[in-house]
Amino acid sequence: MVAGDPPEREQGKRLLVLGAGPAQLGLLAAARARELHVMAVDRDPSAPGFRYADRRAIVSTEDEPGIERLASAERINGLIAPGIDWPVAIAARVAERLGLPHPLSPETAMLSTSKLRQRERFAQAGVPQPAFEVCSGAGEATEAAGRIGFPCVVKAPDRQGQRGLTLVRSADEIAEAAKTALAASRSATLLVEQHVPGREVTVNAFSSGGHYHPLTVTDRLTAPLPAFGVALTHAWPSELEPAEIGAVVEAASVAAHAVGIENGPSYTQVLVGPDGPRVGELAARLGGGHDAELCRVALGVDLNGAALSAALGEDVPAGSLAPVARVGGACVRFLVAPPGELREVTGLEEAFALEGIRGIRIYRRPGHHFGELRRGSDRAGAILAVGDSREEALKHANRAEAMIRFAVDVEALV
Repeated sequence: MVAGDPPEREQGKRLLVLGAGPAQLGLLAAARARELHVMAVDRDPSAPGFRYADRRAIVSTEDEPGIERLASAERINGLIAPGIDWPVAIAARVAERLGLPHPLSPETAMLSTSKLRQRERFAQAGVPQPAFEVCSGAGEATEAAGRIGFPCVVKAPDRQGQRGLTLVRSADEIAEAAKTALAASRSATLLVEQHVPGREVTVNAFSSGGHYHPLTVTDRLTAPLPAFGVALTHAWPSELEPAEIGAVVEAASVAAHAVGIENGPSYTQVLVGPDGPRVGELAARLGGGHDAELCRVALGVDLNGAALSAALGEDVPAGSLAPVARVGGACVRFLVAPPGELREVTGLEEAFALEGIRGIRIYRRPGHHFGELRRGSDRAGAILAVGDSREEALKHANRAEAMIRFAVDVEALV
């Protein structure tokens, strides 16, 4: 989304990227700018990130044996799983077996991809978090919800992107929510969690040599139901008071240390309610909503570049992680298309020419079928905007969004 000056040429180094979807676009573009030899895997032949890869493989990011065979055959120098959770653990395990550099140990990577194991580790370390119970069916979930209270959240413990996630407002909604969570769960269990009212914020950070470097703290503005938990905007800086931001960063830092993150990026969602911050979840990866690109335009820190260096076993100097505000405000605004088969997208050149617009990404090509917005994967694209203030950045994004039109064929859905 934002092109910077490419660093020293590294075309001899070979990198395997797990995923080529919207969540990997920024990292793949940064790898291309750095002139790495990039191989990308994704089960979707039309994944938009493939255009940045020198080689592509139609392999699921969850196919660990297939990924290991490919990594071994291609003699890669490093591998990385940006933007999505489950492949983070696969990358760490494959790197260890092949003797490749990697910022995460397999244990830390596994903790970062299991919400249940995270919750257990957070409890041991005293990390503030929502109350939760692990359940194996609707009966146990009903009892747990009675203890935790309504509204509550029912979720699969090992999925992301709103898969298996439901906001439950009364006991008669538990059975369907449990069914949804168990259908998505890899482990035949589900979590019932306290719903924390208040603001949702995201802390993007990078750890180097055990030192936690907090970078952007953004407000996560979400869509209305039925798209529970789906972000429509990441807005920087957060509107929280400085003391509240400090408490949020401290909670995210303690969470990262609790799961053992000593090197590499982390992405932590924190819920700020009446009783202070509660860590919703943590991922040992780059954020999948163009968080790294927002960080670069807002603070001048190249998170994509740091993540690439960590994946290749290169040092990440502390000075490169020192934030310096470059603008007064910045945001990522996600685009939503109407349901139907995409025919064309118009207004992109006009939108990009507007003041404050630093990048626009469109995720899907003509022929893609859009449904109702329910999960993050249903979003159609994103705008990166800056301004002299947060409010001005949001206004610039609003104007650009109004110019972009998704023409769809509604009859194709019938």
